Formats: sequence, C-alpha cells, structure tokens
Amino acid sequence: MRPTLRIEDPRLSLPTFVWLVNISGLRHSVNMLDTNPTSPGHVLAVLRAEGPLTRQELQERVGVSRVTMVERLDALRRTGLVRRVGHRESSGGRRAELLAVDDTGHTALVADIGQSHATLAVVDLRGNVFARQDLRLSTRHGPHETLPMLVDEARSLLSQSGRAESLCAVGLSVPGQIDHDAGVTTAPPTMREWGGVRLRDPFADAFGVPVLLENDANALALADYYAMGRPKATVVGVKVGTGIGAGLVIEGRPHRGETGSAGEIGHMRIEGSNQRCSCGRRGCVAAEASGQALVRTLREHGVRSVDDVVRWVAGGRREAIEAVSAAGRLVGTVLATVVSIVNPRYLRLGGAVGVLPPFVEALRATVEANAHASALRKLDIAASQLGDRGAFVGLAGLVADEMLSPTTVDALCRRL
Repeated sequence: MRPTLRIEDPRLSLPTFVWLVNISGLRHSVNMLDTNPTSPGHVLAVLRAEGPLTRQELQERVGVSRVTMVERLDALRRTGLVRRVGHRESSGGRRAELLAVDDTGHTALVADIGQSHATLAVVDLRGNVFARQDLRLSTRHGPHETLPMLVDEARSLLSQSGRAESLCAVGLSVPGQIDHDAGVTTAPPTMREWGGVRLRDPFADAFGVPVLLENDANALALADYYAMGRPKATVVGVKVGTGIGAGLVIEGRPHRGETGSAGEIGHMRIEGSNQRCSCGRRGCVAAEASGQALVRTLREHGVRSVDDVVRWVAGGRREAIEAVSAAGRLVGTVLATVVSIVNPRYLRLGGAVGVLPPFVEALRATVEANAHASALRKLDIAASQLGDRGAFVGLAGLVADEMLSPTTVDALCRRL
C-alpha cells in the first residue's frame, strides 16, 4: 500500500537556521565546555523560561550591564535564535521592544518507529507539523531493510516540505531500552532483530545533523509535559498500543534508570497468568492487556488488528468494550503501585488503546481504588489530548532542549 503523504502548509517560508560547524559531533563536544552564567546561551535560557521580555527586563534577570546585554543579544541575533514580537505598553515615553526565542524557524525531522508502523514528520521546535508520512511495516520487518527505506522517505519528505535548509536535528522514538551513548536499542522485547542496531548512524550520515534517540513512552510523557507548559511537576506517561510502556518525566527530564529500563511496566509479571509474551517470557502484563493481546482475545469474533479493536469500541461492540475495560483494569492495578511509589501530579495515557474511553475509565477506577490515598490527592489522570501528534511534540521538545541548551548555543556563537 502506498504511504499517505500530507503537506500541511507548504507555503511557509521561515528564516534559515545555518549551522557553520560540523554539528554532527557538537552534542558530545559542547557538553565538555564550561559556560559563563551570563553567556549568550544562558541569556537565551532565561528568555525561553520567562519571555517575552524587554531588553531591560532581560538585563535585570541575568545581572549584566547594558553594554554586555547588547553584545549577548547581537551574538544571539547572528544565530537567528531571537526575534522581536512586539512592544511592552508604556505609561509614557518610548515603548520597550519585546524579545522572544525564535523556535519556529528551525526544523527537526522526527520519526516514531514501532512494531507495525513508522511515522515521519517535518516539524518546528514547538512540534508544529508541516509535513508527515505514515508507513505500514510488516511485523517481520528488519532494521537493515527498514532504516535505509526510512532515510529515503525522510529525505523526500524534507525536500517536499520546503524546510530542508533549516534542518537542525533528527529525533527518533522507538520501543524498548536505549543505550544513548552508543545510539542503539539494547532490549526491544517486541522487536528482537533491532537489538544492538546503530539507529543514529544512518540518519547522521544522510543529514549531517545531530540525531537524538528516545524511548516511545518517554516521548509521550515529554509531549504532555511540554503541552502543559512545562509544569514543575512529575508526569507519568503510559502508552498502550501494540505493546505497553511507560515514561517518567521529573522536573522536565526523562528518568531512564540506571540501565535504561525505567518504565518497562509491560513486562512486569502478574500472578496467575501463563500467557506467553512477545518478549519470550510468560505472564507479562503486555501478554494480557496490550493491543496485541486484545487482538488475540477478540480474534474469534473477527478482529484482526489493533485498528479493528479501536473501530469496534467506537461502534459500541460489547465484546470489544469488555475486553478493553479488562485491559484497563489490569494496567491500572500495576499503575496503582507506580502512583503510590512515584506520587506523580499527572498520569497521561496514550497509544491507540490507551486513549479509548472504556480503557481510561477502568484504569482510573482501579488506580483510585488501590493506590495510597495521599498519592491520589493531587493526581490528575487523563487521556493525552495530543492524539497521533504526541511523539512529534515530545521529540520536537527534546530537540529544542538539546539544540537551545546554553552549551550548544554558546558553542554556536563562538563559531559565528
């Protein structure tokens, strides 16, 4: 089947984001550099956190002289990272110019790679989608055939979007654990052929920009964190699609654990189950409550895919609603323990199955019945409102945090 291509606004013409260094190696080198707390990168960080601001307001917050602030802003303007967005109203005299971070003229290429799908998108650093392409993958797809195909499709999509000149990074989300230093998946239980594959290299070689990797559930949790305005709170994101995974964001940073396995709730074993899981073990939560498990449960009724499950629930089919509710209760039982231990402010549900109303309602009732009372007091449980844009928003925010960090910005300013 021919993949669906959607160019959402090909007329946009935004400033070019030109990197005048070998940016592919920048991510690792700049982290070794010490930055001045009043450097251009730190000025930009203040503007990201508190802007729009006038030059005077920015000067007071950073704690530098007027001359120094002029120098810092000149350096940032050369990078194209600052823009004028209006004026502060004044009770008398000249109105002060308002400045903001320019995070819309810079482009990221993002890809959400799953067991049965891959979705590519061209986005700005706020997650606005300019072009996307949805691909169906065979459940037997291997990385050595799939990755070159994705690179070719990404190159074509980027060209058609008209934003190739402003590309600054690539972001990829995949199931399972990731070795971020090596750029490989270490234990994808549902995509065994992908273990140890160097995911970063094909995209870095093709596009010459940094390539960031993230677990798909972490990308979901980050997306909701960004969409809520970066609250000073803990967010747990749970993705229930073909498989099950969870991500944890604490004060804006994904918590990955010592070996990258934080959030692997889909492969916790449950008492009384002997169902074989795709990871090879028996009795995992995913073996009983994932989209794949629901397809197996409903197969005798004619269900052949997770899309069928979604359609049947939307159509009010009793057997599908009951099966999805049972899955929600099982996942909710696991999450009641997570909530009691982590005590998050927000619990967000995503994935094709995770956002279905019967699943959400059953999960919420189970968590509220079983978690510690004090952990429930401020807990907000809801389906993600980002839909299939969730991975893009999460990856775009991840790219923005990396490419607009003080160390990266300062390294860029030194080379301009």
